[in-house]
Amino acid sequence: MKIKMRELSYEQVLKLPRLKHKKPLKPSRFLATLVRVLSAPTLRKIKFSYTTERMELVGKKPCLILMNHSSFTDMKLAFGIFYPRKMGIVTSVDAMTGFLGKIMRGLGCTPTRKYVPDFSLINDIKYMLHKNKTSVLMYPEAGYSFDGRTTTLPRGLGKLMKFLSVPIVTVITKGAFHRDPLYNMLQIRDVEVSAHVNCIATAEEVNQKSVEELDALLDKSFSFDNFAWQRDNKISIDVPFRADGLHRILYKCPHCQAENQMEGKGVYLTCNACGKKWKMDKFGQLEAIEGTTEYPHIPDWYTWQRECVRKEIEDGTYFLDVDVDIVAQVNLKCVYKIGVGRLSHNDNGFHLVGADGKLDYTQSSTFAHTLYADYYWYEIGDVIGIGNNEISYFCFPKENVSVTKARLATEELYKLKKLKNNKV
Repeated sequence: MKIKMRELSYEQVLKLPRLKHKKPLKPSRFLATLVRVLSAPTLRKIKFSYTTERMELVGKKPCLILMNHSSFTDMKLAFGIFYPRKMGIVTSVDAMTGFLGKIMRGLGCTPTRKYVPDFSLINDIKYMLHKNKTSVLMYPEAGYSFDGRTTTLPRGLGKLMKFLSVPIVTVITKGAFHRDPLYNMLQIRDVEVSAHVNCIATAEEVNQKSVEELDALLDKSFSFDNFAWQRDNKISIDVPFRADGLHRILYKCPHCQAENQMEGKGVYLTCNACGKKWKMDKFGQLEAIEGTTEYPHIPDWYTWQRECVRKEIEDGTYFLDVDVDIVAQVNLKCVYKIGVGRLSHNDNGFHLVGADGKLDYTQSSTFAHTLYADYYWYEIGDVIGIGNNEISYFCFPKENVSVTKARLATEELYKLKKLKNNKV
């Protein structure tokens, strides 16, 4: 999938009209039917099936649908489950760029910027549920899963549930991550996909439960490990490219501690610093060709990297400083290449400079609970996304650095800062 892009100076971009808020439209039955029809070949190919739990308590009432985010297949799965139920869909601003955005608005999509406080979105969701009388599909993780587990969820979603006072439905998929994992460069695998659809709380239960209890219900639903599921159920993915791009997730060598020297290619993950090599088997597990297998389970390796980043932060040694190509977005018409700049990240947060000093943007460590980091963003490259409700900056590192580490550092800095502030 590509994105509409032009080259403009930073000064020209600043003069462009900003994104104007519009009330969500009622979903077009024609467009919803078209999406369902176009989804059918994929749903047949993956032998899609789903189970339900307590959905009889929802009936035809509008509900808030919270779905985990695994791959580009997710929206097709949602239409495979819920059509002909009318759904408004919370969608990222960049995904609605260009002509496609107009079609998506007709489908009932409403745009928001990832990991940016957006109070108008809360009212938009309420408007869709109570005024338009449609259900609302939302991906609370916002970003795709990197390691097959839950992307860090924001705290306080229970407050949103209580504010909306409608049934809450979760959709957790199995196989969608493995069919098209983000790290694997959009290479589709032949994997069967299923989902579990569960009403975790009726409107009455939402009103009775505390925010903390509702958050706990959501945490329980979103506790999954796709690589463990693959291993335990002997789901064979015997393709010759299964480790391609795996270094995007696993950027640090546990043998020699070198960073950004890993290379995932074919069925092997290799450290180009020390030469150690691991093979990824058809059940998604790693085994060292020689010596000890430090982390056969990929999420365990990922967790170890998180612990390493946290220690760097606590020791005061964490620092990212890299030249980047910058793409900016202020509305839904287009995204704009505005040249090169320098992005840094430390205990204070992000600092982006560019456009001969005219661009000077800072974002604090407590701004967001996680980071908009993505692999092979719109087939351009790995990206770090920052910004506010006025403008988004998509930064593409020109050097060999890990956007995964930047996301881990953002999450750990946020937790440490919040913990410190709560003690004050």
